[in-house]
Amino acid sequence: MVRQFFWRALLLIGIGAGLFACSVSAGNAEEPPAPPPPANAAPEYRIGPGDQLEIFVFNQPDLSVKIPVRPDGLISSPLVENIQAAGRTPSELARGIEQTLSQYVRTPTVNVIVTNFVGTYEAQIRVVGQATNPQSLPYRAGMTLLDVMIAVGGLGKFAAGNRAKIARKVDGEPTEIKVKLNRLLDGDVKANIEMRPGDVLIIPESRF
Repeated sequence: MVRQFFWRALLLIGIGAGLFACSVSAGNAEEPPAPPPPANAAPEYRIGPGDQLEIFVFNQPDLSVKIPVRPDGLISSPLVENIQAAGRTPSELARGIEQTLSQYVRTPTVNVIVTNFVGTYEAQIRVVGQATNPQSLPYRAGMTLLDVMIAVGGLGKFAAGNRAKIARKVDGEPTEIKVKLNRLLDGDVKANIEMRPGDVLIIPESRF
C-alpha cells in the first residue's frame, strides 16, 4: 500500500514538472522579439555665410524678415543687432533671437528657416583653378565629382583635367586624391568618386 502511494506521488510530480516545463516553453515562444534600436537621427544643418534666412516672429510681422548671413557670419534684424548665425543650427539661432527679443517682447516665439543653403566653410566643396566657373559649393549628401563638375560648368579652355586632384583631410591629416576629369567628362564612370565636406578640387593649367 505504501509502495503504491509512493509510485503515485512520483507520477504526479513528474506530470506536474512536465506541465510546468511546457508552460515555460510556451511562454518563451510567445514573447515578442525585442524592438530594433532606433536609427540615429541626421545632424541638424548648420548655417553658413551666404545662407538666406527667413526669420518669423509669431504675432510680430514687423520683426519677421528675410535676410542673408553676412561674410562675417553675423546677421542683424529688427531689435536684434549683430547676432552670430554661422555655425549654429536654425533652432539654436531661433533660441538666441528669442533671448534678445525677450527684452522688448513678452515670450517671443521665433522660427528660423534656411531658404538658400551655402553651409559652413568646413562643409563646402571648393573648386579652384581651370574650371569654367570656379566657386564654392554647398555639400549635399551623396554628392559626386561629376555633380561638382556639372555645377562649375566643366573644364576651362586651358585645363589639364587628368592632372587634377582633390585635397582632403582624413582623420585630421591632409591627403591628396588624383582624379581624371577628362576621362570622367568623356563618360568614364569609373573616374567618378564621392565627395566629402571640405574637399578642395584643384584643376591645374595645361603645360605648353
